[in-house]
Amino acid sequence: MPLISVIIPAYNAEKTIQETIESVLKQTLSDFELLVINDGSTDRTLEILSQIKDERLRVFSYPNAGVAPTRNRGLTQATGEYISFLDADDLWTPDKLEAQLKALQENPQAAVAYSWTDWIDESGQFLRPGGHITESGQVYEKLLVRDFIESGSNPLIRQTVLTEVGEFDSSVTPCEDWDMWLRLAAGYEFVAVPSAQILYRISPTSASFNVWKMEAGSLRVLEKAWAQAPPSIQHLKREILGNRYKYLTLKALEGNLERRQGLVAVRFFWQAILNDPAWLRRGKLMVIVLFKIGLATLLSPHQAQGIRTSLRNSLRKERQLQN
Repeated sequence: MPLISVIIPAYNAEKTIQETIESVLKQTLSDFELLVINDGSTDRTLEILSQIKDERLRVFSYPNAGVAPTRNRGLTQATGEYISFLDADDLWTPDKLEAQLKALQENPQAAVAYSWTDWIDESGQFLRPGGHITESGQVYEKLLVRDFIESGSNPLIRQTVLTEVGEFDSSVTPCEDWDMWLRLAAGYEFVAVPSAQILYRISPTSASFNVWKMEAGSLRVLEKAWAQAPPSIQHLKREILGNRYKYLTLKALEGNLERRQGLVAVRFFWQAILNDPAWLRRGKLMVIVLFKIGLATLLSPHQAQGIRTSLRNSLRKERQLQN
């Protein structure tokens, strides 16, 4: 029986699946099984998988159902004592599994170990660091205020507690990750590994770029949380909503700057300010947000992208000169 089960849900992942799997096979800890759950791919995903020769890799194919059911299918096949999920376009640093396992072994009261996340672009180039937040122990309240796990490709989880809390909830897609982490945090302790070990790939085709679905899923997760949360944290509702709409605002302005993205960003921005007016005091960030909203709503996508690319290149050259 392997120590760890790594579950990769894959749907039309031909561009990234090879690199993602290599990041698992290069782990310094080798006692794992790698389960790729093919979610009805119609591209070359299966062909690429068939060329990878490693006895730890097993591939299962099902009709297309989405990320949450695909992860749940992986759980039914997993035999490891610990479980970790990895999206088919994300990457791990080589020490990810070893460091998280060590954290859980040294903290037997914890059920979940997580690391820091950094963002990369479609070509795998570094974009920016994640929040790099370090919270351990009872983290439910802080996780409700902000999803500091930041990626479905992050935690290492004891298999027994996953069995107890149940499957991923497909009714809150694409926020099933946050929902799962909250359900785990409601009953179990977390432990942090203060190292950037998850590389989260930003792609305009990823589910997280559908900010309309992201908003609906977020509100459903919060409805579930309010129904179960103790009275002692009910006063945090405005802060939680404010933080979520800040996240949605920035998410709406992350990809291609199109007019409909700009318009929904305006609505998200307004909700963020209504719930947390203090956000307006973030002067530099406000300039960036309002500038991007202006680009998206007033210019064509081609013009907006051209200006943003020029500014990004200028800033990169300026940093290089400063260094």
